[in-house]
Amino acid sequence: MATLLYRMGRTAFQRRWLVALLWAVVLGAVGVGAASAPAASDDGTSFMPGIEAQKASDLIGERFPGSDANGAGARIVFVAPEGQKVTAADHRAAIDAFVADASDEPQVADVADPFTARAVSEDGSTAYATVNFEVKAGDLTDADKAALEKAIDTARDSGLTVEVGGNALAEQPAAGGSSEVIGIALAAVVLLITFGSLAAAGLPLLTAMVGIGISMAAILAVGSVFGLSLTTGTLATMLGLAVGIDYALFVVSRYREERANGHPAREAAGLAVGTAGSAVVFAGLTVVIALAGLTVVGVPMLTKMGLCAAGAVVVAVLIALTLVPALLGMWPEAVLSRRTRKGGSADGTRDNGGTRWARFVLRRPVAVLVVCVAGLGALALPAAQLEMGMPGAESKPVSSTERRAYDALADGFGAGFNGPLTIVVDAKGATDPKAAAADIAREIGATRGVVSVSPARFNPAGDTALFSAVPATGPNDERTKDLVQSIRAERPGVERETGATFEVTGSTAMDIDVAQALQDALVPYLTVIVVLALILLLVVFRSILVPVKAAFGFLLSVLAALGAVVAVFQWGWGAPLLGVEQTGPIMSLMPIFLVGIVFGLAMDYEVFLVARMREAYVHGDGARQAVVTGFRHSARVVVAAAVIMIAVFSGFMGADESMIKTIGFGLAVAVLFDAFVVRMALVPAVLALLGDKAWWLPAWLDRLLPRVDVEGAGLTAPPVPAVGPAGSGTTVPQEPART
Repeated sequence: MATLLYRMGRTAFQRRWLVALLWAVVLGAVGVGAASAPAASDDGTSFMPGIEAQKASDLIGERFPGSDANGAGARIVFVAPEGQKVTAADHRAAIDAFVADASDEPQVADVADPFTARAVSEDGSTAYATVNFEVKAGDLTDADKAALEKAIDTARDSGLTVEVGGNALAEQPAAGGSSEVIGIALAAVVLLITFGSLAAAGLPLLTAMVGIGISMAAILAVGSVFGLSLTTGTLATMLGLAVGIDYALFVVSRYREERANGHPAREAAGLAVGTAGSAVVFAGLTVVIALAGLTVVGVPMLTKMGLCAAGAVVVAVLIALTLVPALLGMWPEAVLSRRTRKGGSADGTRDNGGTRWARFVLRRPVAVLVVCVAGLGALALPAAQLEMGMPGAESKPVSSTERRAYDALADGFGAGFNGPLTIVVDAKGATDPKAAAADIAREIGATRGVVSVSPARFNPAGDTALFSAVPATGPNDERTKDLVQSIRAERPGVERETGATFEVTGSTAMDIDVAQALQDALVPYLTVIVVLALILLLVVFRSILVPVKAAFGFLLSVLAALGAVVAVFQWGWGAPLLGVEQTGPIMSLMPIFLVGIVFGLAMDYEVFLVARMREAYVHGDGARQAVVTGFRHSARVVVAAAVIMIAVFSGFMGADESMIKTIGFGLAVAVLFDAFVVRMALVPAVLALLGDKAWWLPAWLDRLLPRVDVEGAGLTAPPVPAVGPAGSGTTVPQEPART
């Protein structure tokens, strides 16, 4: 592989204008496709096929034809001034006027009048009107929204407090806003400090932005076909930007090193792509495997986000292998350090911060190992108290009208009003469907924790009924989860008595079922990717113990990161500092997200750092000296790459969307733990204790494994005559004997 990539780097350097033109054509083509494609709507996919709530939802769609649960909706909440009631003549007139105005809009299917729909609280302080649209939220025009907003403003002018829930007027979440820009700016500063050259610092940023432009334009171009949304592309933006900068950083850094060692520009570009590029390929492959592996979990939204992000990583790898050396060919001297441009050479034996840190760890490996394991273990403890759910309006900031509408409804109608359970009764097997539905409604209404049950509504065939059950507790309360389980536990007895069966669905039940299914899938998924890590690293490093050590370090870092997420977003430790106004259960997708993505990123740093140690080892360094040599050449760049990733991920913590904020924080702390604690401290400590045993591989396994030469041994070994016709003069690189 190293030889193939070496030739690719030399070719891209030589044909730099052609390579740059081809990437420009790709960017332009997907840009045109994105501009001409229909806008993709955020379908809010969060279900998992096979769970009860989804089966019940499918049954409703089958038995109640014409019901469109995907249409846009808005719940307009009216709150009377302190000491007054919405039933007062002037307030009632204002609400009636709103209902009339909203009903006149062409895209509005119907408006439920609160005074006829029993949507007034017992104390008369609060009422709500439900506005249903004929089209999805993404298909509403600005004129449609403006007309509804005008009717709302008119109601506000009457003295009522009016808040809006639902998806019709909800703003699309911003990925990171100004905070993301700050993250990119910080990455630029880190690159400038690392390289000491504006050109060298700007090149990784430029290529990463090209990669993100291509990836996001491609997602937008096919978004309407595959149901991709802005939220779906958030992870692709986040990871594509981070790994795009990092992969280019490693190639540029190796190019500068080879130039400082006296190689001409084209040769240095080839060596950089052949060595650092090999590490980029395998690091990118681990990330892609982890992201593509999310498809096995069975959540469509998770699958889409994983595949989109995997595509962005593939683009970042291809750009690092082709466009980066091409741009180096355009500015072969500008990216070099001032010392190299003045004719100075590199001193490969001079101590730096990396070597000093490595020797510190090598002198006291046991103490460092104990501190790392104990510290990360302590941080992982909160993960044992993990509670999963799906954040809704209650997780939004109090400055948003959706959150205020949620709170007003909870105050006026009870905490469970925002998360009613939908019961679908399948009475095909009952002799008297209406009596069976009434019995089931009465049984569920008598269940402890149910506040009220709505009248049953039958389908045209008369064999299926729908009604709602309002819990006494909120949607994310553990008692609501227990209530759903209690209701379902009553089903066998009810079915025997009535001949009918029922299922529980609705957003609350759906979230509960998804959380449970994802929790059940977490351990199998974790097992699969750890096994993949062991196999991949076994091939890369040709060692038994190095992959085991890498997997152990990954488990420590991901559990510590998950513990930090629980401490902040569930327990509220330091939450105000991050702008988290409401704590509660962790987003159901977060643990699997964190496991998959951190796996890929952890293997990134493992490959980049340990590949350089193995390179030194196969070229003759002793086991302990190989650790020092690896840190001498790689520590500074790995630290810079980690700081850049932390900066980029931290930028997404400024998002308004709770899901994006949680993902940004989780990834930032995961990189912090994995890069600075596991890879920079635990790894050298373990390698110091293992010595030569770290690189041991049984002879029979050595013969079976393919040789990928990620350390570039074939590029740097002295040439020897090839086996061929006598006098041909053909030579091939000889791989060092020690592997």
